[in-house]
Amino acid sequence: MARTLTIENYLQLCVDQEASDLHLSGGAVPYLRLHGRLQPLDEPALPAEEVHRLAVSLMQPKQRELFEKEQTLDLAYTLDENNRFRINVFRERGRTALAIRRLEQKFRTLEEWNLPPQLAELAELRDGLVLVTGPTGSGKTTTLATLLHQINLTRACHIITVEDPVEYIHRNERSLVQQRELYTDVPSFADAVRAAMREDPNVILVGEMRDVETMRAAITAAETGHLVYSTLHTGDAVGAIDRMLGVFPAEEQDSVRNQLSMVLRAVLAQRLLPNTDGDGRVPVVEILRVTTAVAHLIRTGKPQQIYSAIEVGTNLGMQTLEQALADLVRRRLVHLEDARRLARDPRLFEERLRLQPAPPSSGGNIRDGLAGRTR
Repeated sequence: MARTLTIENYLQLCVDQEASDLHLSGGAVPYLRLHGRLQPLDEPALPAEEVHRLAVSLMQPKQRELFEKEQTLDLAYTLDENNRFRINVFRERGRTALAIRRLEQKFRTLEEWNLPPQLAELAELRDGLVLVTGPTGSGKTTTLATLLHQINLTRACHIITVEDPVEYIHRNERSLVQQRELYTDVPSFADAVRAAMREDPNVILVGEMRDVETMRAAITAAETGHLVYSTLHTGDAVGAIDRMLGVFPAEEQDSVRNQLSMVLRAVLAQRLLPNTDGDGRVPVVEILRVTTAVAHLIRTGKPQQIYSAIEVGTNLGMQTLEQALADLVRRRLVHLEDARRLARDPRLFEERLRLQPAPPSSGGNIRDGLAGRTR
C-alpha cells in the first residue's frame, strides 16, 4: 500500500473485505478481523509516524488535547450513509495505534440477527432496567440498537441515549430519539443519566455501566418509571447481578439488592460463535427474566439459585446458555464442537441436546456486522 493512504482508504478496505475490525499500529502490517479470525494483510509494515498521522486526522482539537492527556480516546467516524466506525486510539510501546470496528448502519430484525424472538417483549416494557452482558465484541450494542429501533418504529416515545461514542444513528420514526455523546455533549454517563430524568424521557439507553455513580443513577431512573437499557462486561446473566452489587460499598449493598429486585426486568448474556457456513457468526443468548421468584432470590442474596429458575423458566421466555447452545446446534446454525467448548456445564449441554426438540430453522446468518460490535 502506498504510504499516502488516507484513513478513508483504510476504512473503505474494511468495508470491501466485509471485515468487522481493522487494526493499525506502528511497525506492523494492518490486520483485519474476518468472521472472527484476525488476519494480517500482505502489505508492508506501517511506520509509527504514519499511524500517528492517520489517528490525528480523525481528531478535533479538544479530542487531541484529551488524547495527549489520557493517552487513549474513543471516537466515531461516518464513512458514508451505510458505514460508521467506532475507533479507539491508544498508545502501545510509545507509539500510536488504532483499533477500528465497523458498525453496519442498516437496522435488522431480531429474526434477521438470529436473536431469540422472545426478546421482542423487552421492547414492550414500560419501565425497569434491562441489562445486556458479555465480553467486548459480543454484539451487545447491536442487540440494544435493535430493541431501540423496534421501539422507535412502534411506539410514540422520547428516547435518550448516552453513548461513548454514538454508534448506531437512530432517525425519528414514531419516537423522538436524542443521542448524546460522552465528552462531546455530556461530561459523564452518570451526569447524563441524572440530567435525562429532567428531559421527559420514556426510554434511556446508558451505553455502559462503568462506575458506581452511573449504576446508582440508572437504578434511580428505573425506579422513577423510566425504561433503562444498559450493558455490563460479565460472563453470564447471574454474574451481572453480582457485579453490580459488588461495585457498591458494603454498607449499601443490602439496599441496592432490594432496589434491584424491584427494578430489574431482564438480563441477557450474549456470546458469538462462528456459523456453520463459515461466513459470519451467530449470537448465543442466555436470558434471565426477573419474575416474582427471581426477585425474591435477588432480595435475599441467593444468586446461585437463580440458575435453577432460568432452567425451569422456558415457558416464561428464559433460557440457559446450554439450552441456547443446544437449540443452535439442532438448528444446524453452529458446529457441535464450538458449542461444546462454550458450554458452562458440558454435561447439562449434552443432556439438553438429547432432550430438546429441533425447531424449524429461521432467520439469516448473523454476519460480522453484529459480531464486531462494541463493548
